[in-house]
Amino acid sequence: MGEAQVSLEHLFRVFTKPEHKDSKMAQIEQHLSDNILDFLSQHVVTKKTSLEEIEKDFSDSKVPESPEFVSTHAESLLDKLVAHSVNTYSPTFIGHMTSALPYFHLPLSKLMVGLNQNLVKIETSKAFTPLERQVLGMMHNLVYDESKAFYDSHLHSAKRSLGAFCSGGTIANITALWVARNKILGPQEGFAGVAKAGLAAAYRFHDINHLGVMCSKRGHYSLSKAVDALGLGRDQLLSLPAPNQTLDPEKALAAGKCYQEEGNKLLAIVGVGGTTETGHVDPLNELADVAKELGCWFHVDAAWGGATLFSSQYKHRLKGIERADSVTIDAHKQMYVPMGAGMALFKNPEDANAVRHHAQYILRAGSKDLGATTLEGSRNGMAMMVYSAMHIFGRRGYELLIDRSIEKAGTFADMIAKHPDFELTTAPTLSLLTYRVCPAGLQEKLKHADEATKDKINEKLDRLTVIVQKQQREAGKSFVSRTRLEAPEYPTNCITVFRVVLANPLTSTQDLRNILNEQHVIATGTKLYKELVKMIETIPVA
Repeated sequence: MGEAQVSLEHLFRVFTKPEHKDSKMAQIEQHLSDNILDFLSQHVVTKKTSLEEIEKDFSDSKVPESPEFVSTHAESLLDKLVAHSVNTYSPTFIGHMTSALPYFHLPLSKLMVGLNQNLVKIETSKAFTPLERQVLGMMHNLVYDESKAFYDSHLHSAKRSLGAFCSGGTIANITALWVARNKILGPQEGFAGVAKAGLAAAYRFHDINHLGVMCSKRGHYSLSKAVDALGLGRDQLLSLPAPNQTLDPEKALAAGKCYQEEGNKLLAIVGVGGTTETGHVDPLNELADVAKELGCWFHVDAAWGGATLFSSQYKHRLKGIERADSVTIDAHKQMYVPMGAGMALFKNPEDANAVRHHAQYILRAGSKDLGATTLEGSRNGMAMMVYSAMHIFGRRGYELLIDRSIEKAGTFADMIAKHPDFELTTAPTLSLLTYRVCPAGLQEKLKHADEATKDKINEKLDRLTVIVQKQQREAGKSFVSRTRLEAPEYPTNCITVFRVVLANPLTSTQDLRNILNEQHVIATGTKLYKELVKMIETIPVA
């Protein structure tokens, strides 16, 4: 049942448009739309099914022998895939950076998929290429605010590029550091450059042992991937402790000098414009000074926080970003675009030429092909979704969304701070915050307890946070994530905390109250909570 006849007639039908609006295909499309809307009205997870049970639906490794009717396959997807997906649109899904999307992306995505443009080459994209260049120009303008003459000169230049559009922050960070590596170890008299000669030859020519990248321990894991992929080695990622969640400029300068005195060269300092765990912003202006003194590249990973630049009220929190040699921004985060829209922006439009590649059959010298300076080759037209979102929202629309998210985070932080059984562990800089369950009376005792007692209590609080987070997730009504953080109050060990991302415009203050109340009910019902309450009177004070 559901098997179609193997014939050219059937296959041609799959490739062509339905003949009329009441066709079977049109009915299927409407059916799928209705079911998606129904799904988006459900809880965070609509069905309590284990991952192992779901895996059974996707366990056959053989390619199907015969074609399947589209209608049959669509029903199968609804049953096997949609029903068990995570509802990231839910206003109570506040644990990750993936959030609700504006509905206009659904019909507009049909344009992108239907046209099936390939942005690697003008011959397969035509109008999409200048559109993508304009998107990169608009984002470059947002960060660097150059003159109109600057953009008139560089926006559509075949010899220069304002940035690289890519699938996300990871590829953007790798691209930025790839450009930095090829520029710093570029061609000069007696050396063809690292791109041609390789790292070993570059190290010999420059008389260095290693090339390193510096960030704080709050730096994104993509930086570890970057030093690996670029051949520097994971040991050359100098991630400095960040008990206050940001990279200390004085310690960065000292560590950089020490590294270079050992016969190494620092490739780049990476400042973070909104860490993924707490939303903190590194002191970008001061780090730009450090990078200048150390003679290295300055990259800012603003995949999360870059959209804050739309806000007149809060953009100062990214002060110094305009001094970066390169910047990463993800439109699929706070710009509310579907997944797969990252950008690496370059202050100097000439810098992308450090990684320029040519191929006679597709990327010819002198062309405006975007694939010549991007890590990825074939790419879809996701820039169209960013272009549309920026026009439909406008800067002022984005400003409203950003301001509201930051203010909502402040409201939730106040709610947590006033609750006797919760402890705010990192206040929001942008729209992220962390906190944990900590019974009334215990917080004050912990401030004065000896280190051994603090460690003992924190171990129990860690376990309680994990229990509450797991039970809340399994209940399916709401979701917060968890992480482990350094904290200045507890220098000997990291602590486990709840992590909340307040980006969904649909999340209300009442939703936040309900989430906190649910966590409180779960926590107070555990044996561990009761043990902690009993311990309060017995805790020795240092």
